[in-house]
Amino acid sequence: MSHTKASRKNGDCAKTPSATAVAPAFRIHAGPDELKSAILNHLKCSLARDTGSATKRDWWISTSRAVQDRIISRFIDTMAAQTNGNARRLYYLSLEYLMGRMLKNNVVNSGLYEPAKEALKGLNLDIDDLFEVEEDMGLGNGGLGRLAACFMDSLATLELPAVGYGIRYQFGLFRQNFVEGKQVESPDDWSKFGSPWEIVRPEYERSIKIFGRINTRFDNLGNSHHEWADYKELVGLPYDIPIVGYGAKTVNFMRLWESKTGKELDLDVFNRGSYVDAVREKTWAESVSKVLYPNDTSENGKELRLVQQYFFVACSLYDIMRRFTKMNSNLELFPEKVAVQLNDTHPAISVAELMRQLVDEHSVGWEKAWELTRKTLAYTNHTLLPEALEKWSVPLFERVLPRHLQIIYEINRRFLTETVEARWPGDDSKKRDLSLIEESNPKMIRMAYLSVVGSHSVNGVAAIHTKLLREKLFPAFDELWPTLFNNKTNGITPRRWLKSCNPALSSLADRLVGPDWPADLDKLRGLEKFADDPTVLAEFMAIKRANKETLAAIIKKETGVEVSPDALFDVQIKRLHEYKRQHLNLLHILTRYRNLLHNPDLDVPPRVVLFGAKAAPGYALAKRIIEAINRVGEVINNDARIKGKLKVVFLPNYRVSLAERIIPAADLSEQISTAGKEASGTGNMKLALNGALTIGTLDGANIEIKEEVGDDNIFIFGMTVEEVEALRAKGYNPYDYYYANSDLREVVDWVGSDYFTPEAKGELSSIRESLLPGGDPFMCLADYESYVRAQNMVDAAYRDKNRWAKMALLNTARVGKFSSDRTIREYATEIWNLPPVPVP
Repeated sequence: MSHTKASRKNGDCAKTPSATAVAPAFRIHAGPDELKSAILNHLKCSLARDTGSATKRDWWISTSRAVQDRIISRFIDTMAAQTNGNARRLYYLSLEYLMGRMLKNNVVNSGLYEPAKEALKGLNLDIDDLFEVEEDMGLGNGGLGRLAACFMDSLATLELPAVGYGIRYQFGLFRQNFVEGKQVESPDDWSKFGSPWEIVRPEYERSIKIFGRINTRFDNLGNSHHEWADYKELVGLPYDIPIVGYGAKTVNFMRLWESKTGKELDLDVFNRGSYVDAVREKTWAESVSKVLYPNDTSENGKELRLVQQYFFVACSLYDIMRRFTKMNSNLELFPEKVAVQLNDTHPAISVAELMRQLVDEHSVGWEKAWELTRKTLAYTNHTLLPEALEKWSVPLFERVLPRHLQIIYEINRRFLTETVEARWPGDDSKKRDLSLIEESNPKMIRMAYLSVVGSHSVNGVAAIHTKLLREKLFPAFDELWPTLFNNKTNGITPRRWLKSCNPALSSLADRLVGPDWPADLDKLRGLEKFADDPTVLAEFMAIKRANKETLAAIIKKETGVEVSPDALFDVQIKRLHEYKRQHLNLLHILTRYRNLLHNPDLDVPPRVVLFGAKAAPGYALAKRIIEAINRVGEVINNDARIKGKLKVVFLPNYRVSLAERIIPAADLSEQISTAGKEASGTGNMKLALNGALTIGTLDGANIEIKEEVGDDNIFIFGMTVEEVEALRAKGYNPYDYYYANSDLREVVDWVGSDYFTPEAKGELSSIRESLLPGGDPFMCLADYESYVRAQNMVDAAYRDKNRWAKMALLNTARVGKFSSDRTIREYATEIWNLPPVPVP
């Protein structure tokens, strides 16, 4: 990519000054006066506004564009260094990127925070007010998407050449409101007015084929050739979002695909007066990138999700191939220049699509194409839940992707007859276990198996998760390929999840251990020596209390509930799912409420139990749990008898920007999934980094957090993975626990009664039914007694203010392992073989 070294006039894309002019840690530099001028220039020239008529949104756009100008200059330099050096690149394929707001993150990472703050102050504007104007990008749902966003931050920070591919959804998951305690979904039209961070790239749009049929012919040499006929065409229009690493040494990018039709308007049909029919194809095509995770409870929903996954994978692989062939003529070099990471099973169709492109479009022989494919692809598994391991019916696949079905069948045939037969001769049961095709009615394609067979590396995301992958989920594959599986424990970016979201604690860390910790989180270990320093502990807890005051104001504004910042803030913020056990938390809330009703003078610290979660629109029980928490909270929050010692708050529309307010204020982090169900979790890491103590099971990354912070600084309860498995094998009967514990029996019956919903009989009964006749699949009742004991230990620790402060500080000090920089270094060296590319 060509680029110029010439200086640019004010108002153009600002060029990074020479190295002698920059601050030591940052490669982008601009003073307040320069930024002020650039903001005013964009206000006038980009938005046609003057200072008298400008709205806050106008100021946010102008500021964002002024910052983006300077980032783009570094972006151009980065692309030049990577392209001119024909660098090996990572391509990260993820259906989600939960980016949150961009302005604050970009000014922090680029070193422009203070200059921008001063520039805006000179315009009588508060930078914090402008941060609040920005909508969260609606490109993700939960931990999977947030992990991908953290990884993009770390890849750029570590100067690793990378592109993140995904979908530019018009609407995010949904906006959540509560009506009579019930979740109500409405469209999240985050992109309604565009985004100043996006760069549309029409010159790189891609056309792909779906549906139709395959005509196969054979040439004189007996080689088969496959022609896709009677297909529909989708066009992918790419939008690029630059990703600036900390220090702005490297600026990588995400490329997100928006779906369009190849034929915007059927003019003949339109002119005949059939106006709706004339744009029918356009409407259907645009639906592919319309919504994140369309409801797949119907056949149409399933079809749309499969089309959605194939759309982004095919567009991305075409784009990767275009970039590769621009610099290389020999396809055998493809795995040397290209590393593709599949983020969970959503991009699993990459295996068949890369084979199709190599075999059908580049005339590569099957064996060589398979070698190139396996050397290129790597797969990260993020779940142990069978229902989350995607399977598609063969009839659906045949209708949507007929050529890919042929390819998958051929992959499966060769795998079973060559690889599996060689390892287990004549063992048909082993072939059935390992087959990519599940012999059910209808037959199903096991996409996780396709990902395993087509990849050179398969990793889990926490030590216990990887162990269970090998032993429980993919044991035969592990036996077949014992070196295939490896662990890469998840991580979080400390730039967003401490430096940006908790500036007061960040400043304290700067003062105590130096300013380099955002790029080397292990440096926070230096805080340990202050664990018995009363002055430092007092300042640490004063910061926490100020953050709680801020959150209390948000709670009041959003819900009308008044909470005291002196109370213990007990936080559970994550996707609503039974295995995450928000309903176990509810049982403890009811136990505490019941105890307070019996003894209003009970000596327990006041507590605010705070939830943030969305339930999938089609997940009826999860939505009922949300309603139950809200209805129980309404009763508790208005009960003067308990003297304010317990409040329950469910903040609506949980999202990244809200998490950035909750996490710095949290005292207690609820990580209470059934052991063996949570792959890793990353909320546990964010909360611990900000000084919240974990109450949790020995599940996911909780085990490793315990190892890092020490047994005295975490509250562990419940069964281990082995105990869960043993109880299930023995025959778990929730009634045994129900009848054995009178407190448990009282609260289970209470939540299933009409006490909290007197106007709607039986409204919450499905929760009790799921716990008793429903079999309590995630063993809430088995862990209840241990959970309540652990919560009593929390009360005792919180009453001892010095002890709690020390525990909280040591959590912040000891979680350096959970930086996403560490995770990405491990991926880069152990899976991708990806060296950094320094940018001059």
